[in-house]
Amino acid sequence: MNTPPLNPALFHLDEAHLWVMHCAEGPVPRAGMRAVRAFMLKELRPWEMSWEGDFQGLPTALRAEAATLLGGRAEDISLTPTTSSGLVTVAQGFPWEPGDEVLAPLGEFPANAWPWLALRARGVTFREVPLWEGHRAGAGAWLSEPPRVPCDPEARLIEALGPRTRILTLSWVRFQDGLRLDLQRLGRACRERGVHLVVDGIQGIGTLPLDLEGLSAFATGGYKGLLAPEGLGFLWTEAAFRQSLAPSGSWLSVEEATEFSRPSTDLDRDWLPDGRALEPGGPNLLLASALLESLRLLNGTGMPAIADHVTRLQARLLAALEGSTWRQEARRLERLLEAGRLGPILAFHHGGGGPDALDRLLKVGYRQGVFASVREGYLRVAFHGFHTEADADRVAKWLDTSTGTAS
Repeated sequence: MNTPPLNPALFHLDEAHLWVMHCAEGPVPRAGMRAVRAFMLKELRPWEMSWEGDFQGLPTALRAEAATLLGGRAEDISLTPTTSSGLVTVAQGFPWEPGDEVLAPLGEFPANAWPWLALRARGVTFREVPLWEGHRAGAGAWLSEPPRVPCDPEARLIEALGPRTRILTLSWVRFQDGLRLDLQRLGRACRERGVHLVVDGIQGIGTLPLDLEGLSAFATGGYKGLLAPEGLGFLWTEAAFRQSLAPSGSWLSVEEATEFSRPSTDLDRDWLPDGRALEPGGPNLLLASALLESLRLLNGTGMPAIADHVTRLQARLLAALEGSTWRQEARRLERLLEAGRLGPILAFHHGGGGPDALDRLLKVGYRQGVFASVREGYLRVAFHGFHTEADADRVAKWLDTSTGTAS
């Protein structure tokens, strides 16, 4: 049996609840709970709070761990409440001109759509590109064809880059169909054309190794694959790109902001050159204490080990479905997996069964203690580093004995 790279004993997992939906929300390790409890005990006795260790130390340590996870520099990290807030920071801070364009794949999660749509009043267009033949979204999402190996979504996006395109924004791993995009190929094409690549990374970070080459910005929240509570994440920005963005304007985004020997009302200060210039203010230190523990756990394990483990579990599940009513869908996903097209989400297309069929399937799973999720025509099963081969077999048994799905 293959040993999970993340010891399941580090989490509050039990036989009654097989959670295969960190794509919605990930479980917090016990160490995070202990860190939050310890921080709250200090809050009860504020004289025990440390300026250096808590108020300054926690954010500094968190930026360092986030940089390690991304393979970047701590000075390029901005702590943000959510993925959305990181993307809003970029969208609102970029030096737009009327007629500029943001390009995106069709069917992005709304967190990576509304920050750009909010720019309409400034004359900025948001344009979507279908990624394969028969790809649909919006009101027609359930009528969409699923992605298959012959599709080349990067080519469609590159071909769609126009003279007014200033930013290409996309999800590293798509939330509904699970498709993983080639960031390096897209990054090279964008750099050649003077376009900035901005990435929503929340569905891939924590389970996949990342290469930042060619990216201008990468935003994520901490509550999915990063296994932390909701409400704190981070934004990475490439140094030159960051200098083009307007600072957030918080009191902590300027030089010597916390040097209280200098009058705080002395406004003759420069903006900080690093990622702190884009932070909306002081981060949530309570959540920072939990996210810090999760990042330490993930960094100590390593993304390659987690990614390899997830891929093995996915292959095991799909192989087990060969004789089931899911065999054709399993074969589609197997080909995508072999081609390196998937992140941690196995997204089973409804195959014409529609919302009612997938809803019935979910309810059967819940009764069996298997907790998955459905988004826009896909049943999502997401493995992480703490899942076991027995977990994959249990999901296969649930799907194999369920009815009401198309083959």
